Amino acid sequence: MDFFINAFNTIIYQPLFNALILLYQYLPGQDFGVAVIVLTVMLRVMLYPLMVKSIKAQKSLSEIQPKIKEIQEKYKKDKEKQAREMMALYQREKINPFGGCVPLLLQIPILIGLFQVFKIGFSQEQLIYHLYNFVPFPGQINTFFLGIIDLSLPSVFLALLAGITQFFQTKMLMPKKKKEESKKEKTFSFSETMQKQMLYFIPVFTVFILLGLPSAIGLYWTITSLFAIGQQYLVLGKEKPELEKTV
Repeated sequence: MDFFINAFNTIIYQPLFNALILLYQYLPGQDFGVAVIVLTVMLRVMLYPLMVKSIKAQKSLSEIQPKIKEIQEKYKKDKEKQAREMMALYQREKINPFGGCVPLLLQIPILIGLFQVFKIGFSQEQLIYHLYNFVPFPGQINTFFLGIIDLSLPSVFLALLAGITQFFQTKMLMPKKKKEESKKEKTFSFSETMQKQMLYFIPVFTVFILLGLPSAIGLYWTITSLFAIGQQYLVLGKEKPELEKTV
């Protein structure tokens, strides 16, 4: 257990801690919220190639939900045949069903690391113990954002803002229903119901979780979602003409 704790501190906690201190010291105004925002953007840029693949995978999975439901209904009494047909569908569509999970899994250690940074705090003892040799000692740290929100404490405003941006991020990946499909019999109503439930459940769950965490996590989550919305707009916007040609 000690090995994993030490590895986490070395790989996740200390780099985040020192990156925040550096940004806090050298960015104009010495605003810790601005430091969190810049760090978030830097992390998103680093993860950009993986996130592009994730967006495409999530969108593709969303688009083939009717075909998945059709296979499930057709082979509901033969689970082995159902599994083979599902794998064949993924191969035909060139989709990795787990392709959208990798970037999300990578973000979990970052969220835990940020939580630990603000939970442990920036006392003189912590600064002396965790600062790298090349990072100047900052003295007293002001954890307020714009002089209004203490990022070391929970914030209802940032939690709600994170939930709202999460809603729009999730909504962008939902397939748009064609006019022809709306006139047909609602064969895939269960799948559509699940998608709609997830559309609202994820943002509500996000708000619920963030209400008990330092608001720095809410700020990180909000900027991450805004960055993802812009990224999804660029990626899906580029793919739209290609999809129209194939129709």
